[in-house]
Amino acid sequence: MRRRVLVFAGFLGLWAVPAFAQGCAMCYSSASAATKAGQNAISKAVIVLLLPPVGFMTVGIGAALRYGWKRDQEQDPTDESPQS
Repeated sequence: MRRRVLVFAGFLGLWAVPAFAQGCAMCYSSASAATKAGQNAISKAVIVLLLPPVGFMTVGIGAALRYGWKRDQEQDPTDESPQS
């Protein structure tokens, strides 16, 4: 199970590689023309804007996986009681 999750995560990571190469030429030229302090501010701003969505997705996926694991542990395959 753990291996499947790692393979799936690797597949998703490789699938997103083309997105890393995209960039707006105008944004790039504007940022490269900025001063060193301005470039540092842009880099920090990108990180600040990226942290909340990544954090929410990490917590959401973690909660979903935890719920699934708990649900699987609570289900007893030897329980043969009739279900309504």
